[in-house]
Amino acid sequence: MATTTTTAPALRRKRLRERLRTLGFLSPWLVGFTVFFGYPLVATVYFSFMHYNQIKAPTFVGLRNWRYVLEQMPLFGPALWNTLWLVVVMVALRVVFGLGIGLLITKIKSGAGFFRTAFYLPYLAPPVAATVAFVFLLNPGTGPVNDMLGKVGIDAPNWFNDPAWAKPSLVLLSLWGIGDLMVIFMAALLDVPKEQYEAAELDGAGAFTKFRYVTWPSITPIVMFAVVTGVVQTMQYYTQALVAGKLASGVSIGPGTVIEPGYPDHSTLTVPQLVYSLGFQNFNTGAACVLSLVLFAIAMAVTTLLMRRRAGLLSADD
Repeated sequence: MATTTTTAPALRRKRLRERLRTLGFLSPWLVGFTVFFGYPLVATVYFSFMHYNQIKAPTFVGLRNWRYVLEQMPLFGPALWNTLWLVVVMVALRVVFGLGIGLLITKIKSGAGFFRTAFYLPYLAPPVAATVAFVFLLNPGTGPVNDMLGKVGIDAPNWFNDPAWAKPSLVLLSLWGIGDLMVIFMAALLDVPKEQYEAAELDGAGAFTKFRYVTWPSITPIVMFAVVTGVVQTMQYYTQALVAGKLASGVSIGPGTVIEPGYPDHSTLTVPQLVYSLGFQNFNTGAACVLSLVLFAIAMAVTTLLMRRRAGLLSADD
């Protein structure tokens, strides 16, 4: 009995030390999560119910900001549609092109290093510089792309100056910088056991069958990673669309110049651009916070749906 009473406090002290040690190891993540995610999220929710112009003290207005964004703001619908369109089209094509280029380079016997470098280099270009170069190349009047298409008898589009072609032009820009996904997929493809390919060949499997039953099951987690990260990144799509629209509009940008984003005809307007315009140009912080929360909710819903879909496929395979 004495042994039990003397060891119980020692066990409690040991468990306390273990918990404190665990918290010590977790503290960098906990501090970073609280400072860079938890507090901004709580502050965004708080300001979404306030009228705040970043000068005067915020005042409570209830659901007025939410009603304004969801019911009265004319640009919310086009911005949300453009963002979702880019999420679906851009993410899908980037995954397909990245995987396709990765497959081609892994099959090349000689010169793979050159092609790998050639496809990866555009990804290293800064987003603003890459967008400026792309707008220049696709300029309908002086760009070399339309000039070459005209010489072969193809009626070239107006690219960033045409509302119907502005978003596809942004997709082409994203495909030009496909190097990041190419490298990720190449690593996944090279990690597939060669013994499985050899066994499939002995069974008479062709190229498509080997990809369907050997390659694809092995790289599915990487594909899911590329899709989820692509959705999150595209939901925050801002720089390239803003720069492309301003350059294509031909408006001279100087100090204090305020240009409505989304040229031409709001076809490149995304929700992050609208958040910036409301919060830092019109000083309507409450409405900007509402938009941010809507974007966050959509991103969380899409990500959760993808992860549940992935979990369902895994359970079905088991």
